[in-house]
Amino acid sequence: MKPMSADPDAMDPASTIRPPGPIIPSGSISGNALVAVVAIMTFLAALAIGAVGLVHVAAADWRAEVAREMTIQIRPVDGRDVNDDVRRASEVARATRGVDGVRVYAQAESERLLEPWLGSGLDLTGLPVPRLIGLHVGGTGLDSAALRRQLAEKVPNASLDDHRTWSAYLVTMADTVVAVGIGVTALVLAATALCVAFATRGAVSINRNIVEVLHLVGARDSFIASQFQRHFLLLGLKGAAIGGLLATVLFLTVSLIAGSGLADGAGGAAALLGSMSLPRQSYVLIAALVLVVAAVTALTTRATVRATLHSFD
Repeated sequence: MKPMSADPDAMDPASTIRPPGPIIPSGSISGNALVAVVAIMTFLAALAIGAVGLVHVAAADWRAEVAREMTIQIRPVDGRDVNDDVRRASEVARATRGVDGVRVYAQAESERLLEPWLGSGLDLTGLPVPRLIGLHVGGTGLDSAALRRQLAEKVPNASLDDHRTWSAYLVTMADTVVAVGIGVTALVLAATALCVAFATRGAVSINRNIVEVLHLVGARDSFIASQFQRHFLLLGLKGAAIGGLLATVLFLTVSLIAGSGLADGAGGAAALLGSMSLPRQSYVLIAALVLVVAAVTALTTRATVRATLHSFD
């Protein structure tokens, strides 16, 4: 009778020893929910960063355009020929160093500019509608004070508008949008930290028995906290990467659509934000946001685990 062959793996005690698993099982429902929350928060923060980038670039273009444009306004005055005043003012402008373009608006064009406020189809013949002359300033410096003095000497009823009010308004608006974007990003990071803190506290409470066993075998709080920190760091990094990637794909898609001309119907957005192309710095900031969210997740987890462990004592 042949002896039964023994399984060598069954006889080897080392083969029955399994590598230690994580304290918190990966792929749990709560973990997936946290990944989704972090992804949504990161997506919203990335949208805020992208909006700030678009507005900042558009405002810079607006300021540059405003700085290159000036307007001479000739008010009709009794006893003076407004057409002669327009001719004199345009001659003064053309002779001024730094002005490389002069456009004289006809009377009908000046009246048409009032239609958004007064409505169309009105007879403005009896109204003292001023005549306008548009100036395009070149790269060389323009002495606007000297131009004002010459206009005051030759055309007393003419005034020069260098659009400084509009430029200051654009700077204020751009700064306000940047401040709002920073505030929204800070709020999203704070909300993410709160969500991570609640999820961490719940995970520690659920695995309290395991934590107590680890304490019995001599594990320190720092070791236990590092285990939770590693787990939630991976979850936070995964969720932040998903949210940042979705935001990047969205901005690239919008930029491609705007560049291809398929969104010609959205002329208002194109006029406000130009080509809708996100600057490279914004993409770098979105990538940095992913790392910041992951770091906030890890630090929040470590602090929450330590505080929770102290409450067990």
